[in-house]
Amino acid sequence: VCRSNKSPWVCLTCSSVHCGRYVNGHAKKHYEDAQIPMTNHKKTEKQEKVQHTVCMDCSSYSTYCYRCDDFVVNDTKLGLVQKVREHLQNLENSAFTSDRHRKRKLLENSSLNSKLLKVNGSTTALCATGLRNLGNTCFMNAILQSLSNIQQFCCYFKELPAVELRNGKTAGRRTYHTRSQGDNNVSLVEEFRKTLCALWQGSQTAFSPESLFYVVWKIMPNFRGYQQQDAHEFMRYLLDHLHLELQGGFNGVSRSVILQENSNLAASNKCCINGASTVVTAIFGGILQNEVNCLICGTESRKFDPFLDLSLDIPSQFRNKRTKNQESGPMCTLRDCLRSFTDLEELDETELYMCHKCKKKQKSTKKFWIQKLPKVLCLHLKRFHWTAYLRNKVDTYVEFPLRGLDMKCYLLEPENSGPESCLYDLVAVVVHHGSGVGSGHYTAYAAHEGRWFHFNDSTVTLTDEETVGKAKAYILFYVERQARPGTDKL
Repeated sequence: VCRSNKSPWVCLTCSSVHCGRYVNGHAKKHYEDAQIPMTNHKKTEKQEKVQHTVCMDCSSYSTYCYRCDDFVVNDTKLGLVQKVREHLQNLENSAFTSDRHRKRKLLENSSLNSKLLKVNGSTTALCATGLRNLGNTCFMNAILQSLSNIQQFCCYFKELPAVELRNGKTAGRRTYHTRSQGDNNVSLVEEFRKTLCALWQGSQTAFSPESLFYVVWKIMPNFRGYQQQDAHEFMRYLLDHLHLELQGGFNGVSRSVILQENSNLAASNKCCINGASTVVTAIFGGILQNEVNCLICGTESRKFDPFLDLSLDIPSQFRNKRTKNQESGPMCTLRDCLRSFTDLEELDETELYMCHKCKKKQKSTKKFWIQKLPKVLCLHLKRFHWTAYLRNKVDTYVEFPLRGLDMKCYLLEPENSGPESCLYDLVAVVVHHGSGVGSGHYTAYAAHEGRWFHFNDSTVTLTDEETVGKAKAYILFYVERQARPGTDKL
């Protein structure tokens, strides 16, 4: 109607395209004009079907219902909404990127075959499975693919017994949920298990994690809708909720019993966050010692804090540097970020320490030590910073090792650790492409059976270590190097 090309929304009843509510609102007006006057309260089934209530954003492929005034996560039994998404994506690809897409595919296929020939001696098919984007869900896909390649963590969930959450008439049959059903009988652990089992089977090129996404919407309200979310925030919420659910009973079996029966998890793991230990804390859990000293009387205060990941600042002297090739002066390294995190610092006026000896808030210094290292060290680089009006992204390249990250110098008691117990090897990297937290795109690199893969939603391609090393990392996953037999005797 207004000839605007901004925010196009397509009606899923009649395929009419109109502008969204934040332009001129013609998509909503189309819905309002289609309403049948409420002269008779008894509507026929045929009348219900011509309400033009459901539409789709052609940019993000999110689905919205004007009648519910909310986003919709479920699909029809025939998967018609997903078919519309795929059709729109195909139109977009053919209209704008067909030639470039074809050339890139040819290059990828040729390099893929050469890589596979090099490794296996013969051409073999990829067994990796991508994850379909359900409408700006790349933040979730990148985290899921990263976690699926952390073997000890992934294997624990894959080995759990399948649990049927539905009984009676719906047992063994797929149901499509809506928020109005009020279905509280959902399990994040079960859907997470199913998703991990679907990956690396080689039976399909891409898996749709819609059941898991539904549960995420159900138990994590801040991730409802189809707007872009922060991958690190999602990872923390996911791990926290998995940890909480694993502590409770599940299908009549206590998770603590299952945990005790898992021979891979040592009984010595004492790192607990919000209750008893689970596979989450056993794998990702570490302990920090927070040391605060009063600068007036010298009183020292020590506190132990459990952690699942470490959030590291990129030092201010490196923040204006853009790309690896254009940077002048020293390059920012992961060691610089770790040193900035653990170095002694004086707290500013807004963070005055309440000294128990002085009985008032005083100037003080703070220092972090790592008291216990985790089996999997997750490092989050703080690339997003709030200014007075907006959130900026720090686009600095941070150099990180693919092998042999030595954490010994950050330990509280390094003399008590073995020769290789502080060494970590990279297993996965999450990358944010774009300039802002509310926009852009997430992809992940992960190592699987000695080879590196790039996970970009539905597309999975073989890559090399050099490409991984050039990535502007947002989240890094390092796995503790296993000590070789006999090294403790040397």
